[in-house]
Amino acid sequence: MRLRHTLASACGALALTAVLATPAHAATGDFGYRYLGLNGDARTITLHDPESDVCITLPEAADHDASAPAFAPHNDTDAFALVFTEPDCTGDAWTLRPHGNPATDRLKLRSVVFLDS
Repeated sequence: MRLRHTLASACGALALTAVLATPAHAATGDFGYRYLGLNGDARTITLHDPESDVCITLPEAADHDASAPAFAPHNDTDAFALVFTEPDCTGDAWTLRPHGNPATDRLKLRSVVFLDS
């Protein structure tokens, strides 16, 4: 009797784990942007295969008091990228299409989300 309850509990836990463990989706490819370093030189960051449907606040541009916004994003992923002028995917937004051309230095951003299709 105990073996049956133990086996049933183990099967139930396994089934629950399988249901809750949904695969993480990621945009395939690279998303790059530029920002100004502490010495004022422009630097480039690349996000490789960024997670989809999750807001990513760019750490180099997150704090209004300590940094300028990032600029010149380039979406070379297979997903649409929605870039925002403020942290936490707030403020004005622009959509960058998959495998698009680099945007100009005039496009400023502080956060981005990749849209899973």
